[in-house]
Amino acid sequence: MLTRLESKLHHLAGHRRLVILLAAVTPLILRGLVLPLLPVPQPRVQDEFSHLLVADTFAHGRLVNPTHPMAVHFESMHMLVTPVYGSAFPVAPGLAMAAGQLLIGHPWAGVWLAIAFMSGALCWMLYGWLPARWALAGAAVAVIRFTVLSYWMNSYYGGAMAAAGGALVLGALPRLQRRRRWQDAALMAAGFAILANSRPYEGVVFGIPLLAALVWTMVGQAVSSAGKRRSLLRVAVPLLLILTVTAAAMAIYNFRFSGNPLQLPYAFYRATFTMAPHFIFQSPRPEPLYHHRVLHDFHVGWEMNCYREARGNLPPRGFLQKAVSYWRFFLGPFLSVPLLALPWLWKRRRTRFLLLLAALMLPALLVEVWHAPHYAAPATGLALLLAFEGFRHLRIRAGRWPVRVLLAACFLTPVIGGSPWVEGGAARARIVEQLSATPGRHLILVRYTRTHDVGDEWVYNAARIDSAPIVWAREMDPTSNQEIVRYFNDRRVWLVQPDRQPPLLTPWDPANAPDPPFRFVKLGTDAITVLRSVDEVRRKIPHAGQALSCDRWNFLFEQATGVEAPDPHGCYSPAPRAQLVTFDHWFTWLVSQR
Repeated sequence: MLTRLESKLHHLAGHRRLVILLAAVTPLILRGLVLPLLPVPQPRVQDEFSHLLVADTFAHGRLVNPTHPMAVHFESMHMLVTPVYGSAFPVAPGLAMAAGQLLIGHPWAGVWLAIAFMSGALCWMLYGWLPARWALAGAAVAVIRFTVLSYWMNSYYGGAMAAAGGALVLGALPRLQRRRRWQDAALMAAGFAILANSRPYEGVVFGIPLLAALVWTMVGQAVSSAGKRRSLLRVAVPLLLILTVTAAAMAIYNFRFSGNPLQLPYAFYRATFTMAPHFIFQSPRPEPLYHHRVLHDFHVGWEMNCYREARGNLPPRGFLQKAVSYWRFFLGPFLSVPLLALPWLWKRRRTRFLLLLAALMLPALLVEVWHAPHYAAPATGLALLLAFEGFRHLRIRAGRWPVRVLLAACFLTPVIGGSPWVEGGAARARIVEQLSATPGRHLILVRYTRTHDVGDEWVYNAARIDSAPIVWAREMDPTSNQEIVRYFNDRRVWLVQPDRQPPLLTPWDPANAPDPPFRFVKLGTDAITVLRSVDEVRRKIPHAGQALSCDRWNFLFEQATGVEAPDPHGCYSPAPRAQLVTFDHWFTWLVSQR
């Protein structure tokens, strides 16, 4: 029975275009069938909202959005509100979501379509390297492992686009080594373009060796001079044309984002608005000015802790933890067994090259401060290809049954979720649903507690904030709150407290002062109206030549401004805390704080 089934599958595998189409369509159908049990995901993590901002911006025909007059209320992670309003992330995942938003009406439809693109690209790649029956088996495992139940299809992280780009580049290489077809060169160039706009760093590490291998092959093959020129043109022209257009488009986008055509938005964001570097061998930057407590806690607290932990957990423990997380997602125990054939794979030149490429990718991933499976997405096809090269050798040396058992185990153990899988977004989505059913448009001021989980961010908005039915804004000091309420005077104003259990939505009452009060920001900070003028702050605080403790002066400052005063330690030190100080002494100290 199994032999008959294998024979039919072998016959099916010979129909390459049909199999590639099936590989692309199958995850669409399967995910559609489980929608009643696994509905359209709700974004929760900052990365997801940032990708969605890219999607909404492009869906509205813009590259970036202008700075909003109330921009300081909309500051959030992984995005900018000035000098433009836009996401710091590469655009390829957002472009896919924008297509879903325009064609089907929801950005997750773009994730759904991107998964189909990835599955088809992986299948096409496998056909370029493996015999047809093994390509079919590999494509089936890819569909089971990386699609329906994976977080790549059930979130907005964008792993599918980078995986598809890597598969196009990897799949084009053996085809171009055999035949110089312009179509394959165009697909390789398209893969490079996708990598540059999804995972640029990992894409460069993955793609440059493949491009070098192609050049080496073309230079080394013995053909006539005229034949070599024609062969070179068939490959070089589409490659250069597509990559030149891609580079020009990226330069325009970069310039619109930061004013520098050569600086990627993410690099600009990290250099300007964060402390922690992206790589463990880099040094932290000076602390920028953070207007909001949660942004300070995220960048100075959580991100810097990640950086220090990544630096402190250097080999073997730190790198091992990262390597295990990548292994668990891309291979797992059953796809790892075929790698026992590594000694035989090393003997063959083409598979030796693949092993060297994997050996280059792994340390490149391990030196990043953060890690998640979608970081390594460009190498998805490489992991799959190495596993099935191992299966081929395992079948030769161990027979059919061990391979059959292992493949069956692979089909029965898909990746459920993945590393950053989160149950999330439901509470925020319920509030959106509730207010969407309420007449009129709405402004929501978000109030966090001091112990708020910085990974649970609620302040993200559409690309066109003013025309959005619901606007999410950070609650600030009373003066700033009144300003944004006046700006959105045609909306109902609400207060949401995400840290209450369950999260609480109530009408906003200007008589109730924010609790906790707005975090102290250096006097003279232009974005904070109540602190913008040092002289005005001075006039607001009653002093009349009296001497008070630093704590008492801080209390009067907080009452006058609605802004939390800084820790008074430097104000009274080295005297006892109860020491009375003049207003001028305290105010001079206050002006020096940040």
